[in-house]
Amino acid sequence: MIIQSLLDTDLYKFTMMQVVLHHFPGARVEYRFKCRNSGVDLARFATEIREEIRGLCSLQFKDAELTYLRSLRFIKSDFVDFLSLFHLNEKYIKVNALPSGELDIRIEGPWLYTILFEIPVLAIVNEVYFRNTCRNPDFAEGRRRLETKIEQLHGAGLSDLKIADYGTRRRFSKAWHEEVLRTLARKLVPVNMPHDAGTPAQFAGTSNVLFAMKLGLIPLGTMAHEYLQACQALGPRLRDSQIYGFEMWGREYRGDLGIALSDVYGMNAFLRDFDLFFCKLFDGARHDSGDPFQWGERMLAHYVSNRVDPLTKTLIFSDGLTVPRTIELYQQFRGRCLLAFGIGTNLTNDLGYEPLQIVIKMVRCNDQPVAKLSDEPSKNMCDDERYLAYLRQVFQIAQPPAKTTAAVA
Repeated sequence: MIIQSLLDTDLYKFTMMQVVLHHFPGARVEYRFKCRNSGVDLARFATEIREEIRGLCSLQFKDAELTYLRSLRFIKSDFVDFLSLFHLNEKYIKVNALPSGELDIRIEGPWLYTILFEIPVLAIVNEVYFRNTCRNPDFAEGRRRLETKIEQLHGAGLSDLKIADYGTRRRFSKAWHEEVLRTLARKLVPVNMPHDAGTPAQFAGTSNVLFAMKLGLIPLGTMAHEYLQACQALGPRLRDSQIYGFEMWGREYRGDLGIALSDVYGMNAFLRDFDLFFCKLFDGARHDSGDPFQWGERMLAHYVSNRVDPLTKTLIFSDGLTVPRTIELYQQFRGRCLLAFGIGTNLTNDLGYEPLQIVIKMVRCNDQPVAKLSDEPSKNMCDDERYLAYLRQVFQIAQPPAKTTAAVA
């Protein structure tokens, strides 16, 4: 089995799931899968992927895993008690091979019982694909590329640049993911481990909860797009859905896990809603689409205009980062705010082969379409063009120059 633990997923799945348990236990959702790569035939692996998902659905949390979750300050005991009885149910997920060569994966059911499918299913699709198409992986090349990244991070004047691993969903394989993390922990020094003055800590941690537990790293993550998307159907008024999502997050975590995601409706709509109250309540914001340099400048200006010291706030960059781009961003914003960088595919799937650009996104909640309208139109995902148009109107978002195809992310 590729996935052997339900902890082999991103932390923000658990932080969002806790909110769902406490505030939206009756919500029903639908997720759809999409591969952005052209000409990739994933349909031929449908049977193998189904078998792996069947194995995933046989898993339950082990006592040691529950104990670890209970040790995290923001995880509540009743949520851990719920997880002790939890398992993923195969009836909520369908995998079909289409004649076009595309893979059709649909997840439908209660949000509380389907939210943990996304990350392990994407990891399964990746590993099944690469173990069939790269039967003799060039791990030597992967190690060489990883060493180059580490050398770049050891460059002059970069001692306080810290990166984190966000690469579970698009990793080459589970075994390679673990090797990358062990190498980073050995050569960059995790921030939570002892180090001498001449060896700065540059490895902030990982979004993967299993490896955080196994390797003694810090688990990282707060919220994802699906949370704010679902609030379009769960909140009292569509125009206030982003505000509602942030308020419900604050109600659950009382100032903890305070990083707000900024690109569900685009930066303009985010800044309109992210008022003085949220500027003070949240520790910072995360960038995930659009020009990161412009985004960072706008965030800093927004804090200043709200009389909030940017030096007390954290900007997190996580959109398709490479180490050179990370260094450029660090050099532009260092000393002006707190900084964090989450690197995904470029850490866990850089062996010289073209990575799969695959996603699983929520498209409905409580039988209503939901959508993401980010600053990068190609990342939008919805299967109802009329709803997209309505959402743009409500949030005063201009129609992009080129029409966005429905159901594409």
